[in-house]
Amino acid sequence: MSAVSRYRDSLTALSARTRTPLSSLVVSFAILHEVTAIVPLVAGFYAARAAGLGERAVAALPSASEQDGWALKKTRGWVADGEDWAARVGRRYGVFGFTKGSKADPTTMVSERIAGDVANAVVAYVATKALLPVRIAAALYLSPAFSRRLVEPTRQVFARILRRTPK
Repeated sequence: MSAVSRYRDSLTALSARTRTPLSSLVVSFAILHEVTAIVPLVAGFYAARAAGLGERAVAALPSASEQDGWALKKTRGWVADGEDWAARVGRRYGVFGFTKGSKADPTTMVSERIAGDVANAVVAYVATKALLPVRIAAALYLSPAFSRRLVEPTRQVFARILRRTPK
């Protein structure tokens, strides 16, 4: 028995057990995975902004050393990725103190609010990355119900619309 057929059998059993088509389960998981990324990102940004946490949290991260453990190295990587992400999003949408389409670096700007928003975005990004196992578990747990209640009925409506023949 090949690996592909074992997975196919497992996925078919999962589809039968949850009473939803496998395609709907996959779409449900994808939607829920993205929602569980966007919600903590937005909530984390505004919570960090309200608490003034961004600059303090980024400044509290100790400088790199050879004795750093895995978690500290991973967090530093997430902070660097978060800074890149905040710059990309800021330039594209004109948020976090960036002008839409600008090439300027907000750290060279004088406004402390801008640096604070970038730091708050980085804190929200790191928190969202740290919550990945919880997000995946939630998306897996909620996928069958989400599929039955939203994805599958929506798919059926579109299927009916597309099956109609024009008069």
